[in-house]
Amino acid sequence: MKVATILFLVVISLACSSESEDEGKHAIAKVNNQFLYLEDLDGVVPQDASEEDSTLLMDNYVQSWIKENLILQKAELHLKENQKDFDKQLEDYRKSLIIYSYEKELIKQKLDTTVSLEEIESFYEQNKQRFELKNDIVKVKYLKVLKTAPKVKKIRKIYKSNKPEDNELLKELAHQYSEKFHLDDSLWILFDELKMEVPLQASQSQGFLKNVKNIEVDDSLSFYFVAIKDYKLEKDVSPLSFEMNNIKNIIINRRKLKLINKIKAELYQEAFLDKDIEIYENRSKK
Repeated sequence: MKVATILFLVVISLACSSESEDEGKHAIAKVNNQFLYLEDLDGVVPQDASEEDSTLLMDNYVQSWIKENLILQKAELHLKENQKDFDKQLEDYRKSLIIYSYEKELIKQKLDTTVSLEEIESFYEQNKQRFELKNDIVKVKYLKVLKTAPKVKKIRKIYKSNKPEDNELLKELAHQYSEKFHLDDSLWILFDELKMEVPLQASQSQGFLKNVKNIEVDDSLSFYFVAIKDYKLEKDVSPLSFEMNNIKNIIINRRKLKLINKIKAELYQEAFLDKDIEIYENRSKK
């Protein structure tokens, strides 16, 4: 915090200190009987902030504190007691946090997070109806190359090739001359991601994907080379390779639920056998 700002606040705080409730603290603002102290502003201003920024941040914080306390005090004055009683909600929230933290620790200690390819494939085959695509996806190679770059003609000649030797050469040229590129056409990506990288005129995606395999477009500075190997359209069944991580997470989440339910059942059984649980027959309200 800058020296000038500190001195300014100290002057204010000394002026207010006679009204401050806490002896030894320097108040810098007051709303009725609530005080904001200089110590409360620790951490509000970054160490490297300019004097102008420091003053602005401090002022914004003070103004925000005043407004918050004004509405809080008004609420305290006008709300009924039952409207201000949050003891049960706070206790329920506290219990939920404690249970959540304990369950999280149990999961960390006991959960098996290894999911085999066989499990993923089996889940996929049994639940294909769950994996309907919500967006078009493609397998594609694309490169963005400056028009002034060397080897543009060579890239233009080989970018659509499937020959291993051409693919290796394309990788070398991409690393040397391309601003952006994606050359792994074994991976599915969202078609929308491709459109964010390449200025395609493809508002009608389905018609575009059905009719276009290789395309070259340009803007004022760059060429864009696109080779679409395969595509799946919205509402098609999503391919397994595109859903691998999703399925793995589903399986692990099911295991989590099963583990927690098992632990709860074991705790109940143990407490029941130890006679730590009593359920009374007369449970009706009198």
